[in-house]
Amino acid sequence: MRTSIATVCLSGGLVEKLHAASSAGFDGVEVFEPDLVAAAESPEEIRALADRLGLRLDLYQPFRDAEGVTEEAFAAVLHRAEAKFALMRRLGIDLMLVCSNVGTATIDDDEVSADQLRRLGDLAGRYDVRIAYEALAWGRYVDDYRRSARIVELADHPRVGLCLDSFHILSRGHHPAGIDEIDAERIFFLQLADAPALSMDVLSWSRHHRLFPGEGSFDLVGFLAHVVRAGYAGPLSLEVFNDTFRQSDPRRTARQALRSLRWLEDQTAARLAASAGLAGSMGSADALTRLTRAGAPTGFDFVEIRAADAGEVETVLEQLGFGFRGRHRSKQVRLWTSGAARVVCSEQQADGTEPRIAAVGFDVADPVAAAARAAELLAPAVARRTYAGEEVLPAFAAPDGTEIFVGHGGGWVAEFGGGTAGAAAPEGAVRAIDHVNLVQSWQDFDEAVLFYASVLALEPAPVAEVAGPAGLVRSQVMRSGRGEVRLPLNLLPAHQDDRQGHAQHVALACDDIVALARSARERGLVPLAVPANYYDDLAARFRLTDERLAELRDLDLLYDRDATGEYLHFYTPTVGGVFFEVIERRGAYDGYGAGNAPVRLASQLGR
Repeated sequence: MRTSIATVCLSGGLVEKLHAASSAGFDGVEVFEPDLVAAAESPEEIRALADRLGLRLDLYQPFRDAEGVTEEAFAAVLHRAEAKFALMRRLGIDLMLVCSNVGTATIDDDEVSADQLRRLGDLAGRYDVRIAYEALAWGRYVDDYRRSARIVELADHPRVGLCLDSFHILSRGHHPAGIDEIDAERIFFLQLADAPALSMDVLSWSRHHRLFPGEGSFDLVGFLAHVVRAGYAGPLSLEVFNDTFRQSDPRRTARQALRSLRWLEDQTAARLAASAGLAGSMGSADALTRLTRAGAPTGFDFVEIRAADAGEVETVLEQLGFGFRGRHRSKQVRLWTSGAARVVCSEQQADGTEPRIAAVGFDVADPVAAAARAAELLAPAVARRTYAGEEVLPAFAAPDGTEIFVGHGGGWVAEFGGGTAGAAAPEGAVRAIDHVNLVQSWQDFDEAVLFYASVLALEPAPVAEVAGPAGLVRSQVMRSGRGEVRLPLNLLPAHQDDRQGHAQHVALACDDIVALARSARERGLVPLAVPANYYDDLAARFRLTDERLAELRDLDLLYDRDATGEYLHFYTPTVGGVFFEVIERRGAYDGYGAGNAPVRLASQLGR
């Protein structure tokens, strides 16, 4: 289906916004009136620019306080509308959004509102334009799409139709099933927005916290499925008011926006296909974009840590019992392994940088399909030099710049040689990578959730918040269905110290953490210190034996337990921008020891 985006979604001036939308690949835009009013260019110049960029100007918006008013007030409405209709002709736009009245409505009567919309339709006909009536969630009298649909039906005018907005419908808790009963010819326009689950007034929620599809809590797949079943065949348009997006690079935001629409179309098409024969008409489902099929990763292939000097990181790995597998035949990288856990230490392209997680490799069933899907979802490709005989691993960049590699089988390991990994592994040795924790900036967090959900088909867990010494830490785990891959994404307070606040970490799984903690100490590891008060609290919460508490305290082990099992873990010191966590899951424990995070954060900050 055609794609469109409201200029209010993007930062900058109107010209810059049009260029950003075109560069991302949108088919059209909604022109937000304040953007045009503030533009130095004339309507004719904006129209000509849109033509050159291959953009259709789909909608002019908003026109407010139009219906449910006295005849005297409506005369002023007609005067305003005629001026806007004339402006739309200059812009080459044939559709105007009319919002349900918020400020001036005094007559709560559907017949009156329908009559006034009908007369607006008559006026619109003189300019060969149309109007799309939208029920605002905070409309004075009309705040439900089902009522706005009744009013449009009463108006019974070919120039008067509906605009359906997912936020206004879902934020009020209205079920979208009624959309199936609306005549598709009456649905003139569709606006889409996601949002987080928040408890606040709906106007503030709408004006500041909307998100692109896939980034929030709304069931937009189900919503769009109803619209498609109704037979709507117009553009899918995004109208997202968000303070972060209005401070971000408009070209990047536009790519993020189009990625969300492509993902939404694909998910909706899949849901409709799964319900075929059960839900009756499929409407306009054939027009939905389908993406290349590529399942979620089946495991971690490797983690790459890049630094100008990776020596300290390699010392920690050796202390944790990793074996040195060798150097790469053509690149300045070294491989360390323990069980299925692989850590690549790279000193390539690391001019003066401190250690950081630069790349994560995933094992996937079909790397070619995974790379094709990433390209369809506008993930920037990452190029790396590869010589004859070396395995080519497709790669693309995540929103924070982390390079994502997809492969299968780990054949690239054979390209390393000259190591000493044949030595016996320590007791309780690391057997795999359990999860990789990636800290996100405020600009990247929501986009990262969408990226990993859409590109890698990971499922987002509910958002959690952890109290730290510098403020609340927002965390959301992206994971494969059975937990083979887990990526906790953390949004730390913006004012937190860069040195520690932005450290990423790799969690390594073992089967005997006590033995491994002891052998690591024997090899020289000094784990992150845990305060004595923590163990006093632990005794109160879990009624552990004195012997068990003493063992945990002596080894600086942290502990958590729930009805399904136990979680024991310890942390290494932070080296530059990275540290390691060693964990042991007992029973069916599936969490991350979130209650221990404040202790870890405080210890890392030296408080």
